[in-house]
Amino acid sequence: MADEPTGNLDTKAGKEIMDLLLDLNRKKGTTLIIVTHDPGIAAQTQRVIRLRDGLLESEDK
Repeated sequence: MADEPTGNLDTKAGKEIMDLLLDLNRKKGTTLIIVTHDPGIAAQTQRVIRLRDGLLESEDK
């Protein structure tokens, strides 16, 4: 689980962290939960679940 893993990083470091997380996710076959407000980060994932006021708003696969 990662809460805003790239939030305080510059673009290059953020990309490196996302590459690392996604690579580990693929290689280990584990579930990776990322909390983000960045649509660019969300676009890199296999599934996006959006919450609003604590309720499910939408889901994309």
